[in-house]
Amino acid sequence: MISNEEINRMRWAARRGMLELDLVLEPFVTAQYANLDEQDRERFQQLMICEDQDLFSWFLGREQPDDRELGAIVSKILEFTRIPADHR
Repeated sequence: MISNEEINRMRWAARRGMLELDLVLEPFVTAQYANLDEQDRERFQQLMICEDQDLFSWFLGREQPDDRELGAIVSKILEFTRIPADHR
């Protein structure tokens, strides 16, 4: 079971300096973080260490992360963003 403290830490980490990132990351944490397996939670935590400009490029599809582990969680987040909000 994932603690509320961990979820709150990730919710806080997902608050970035760019609105575009906030609109992608915060809903993902709220709706999906607790359902991720341990490996994906670790990937997400590593993602939160990355620079905003890198995240922005990855989520816009301009670039792919060099790290395959980061690429896996970026893909999972992008899949989530394609689901209409009323179907999440």
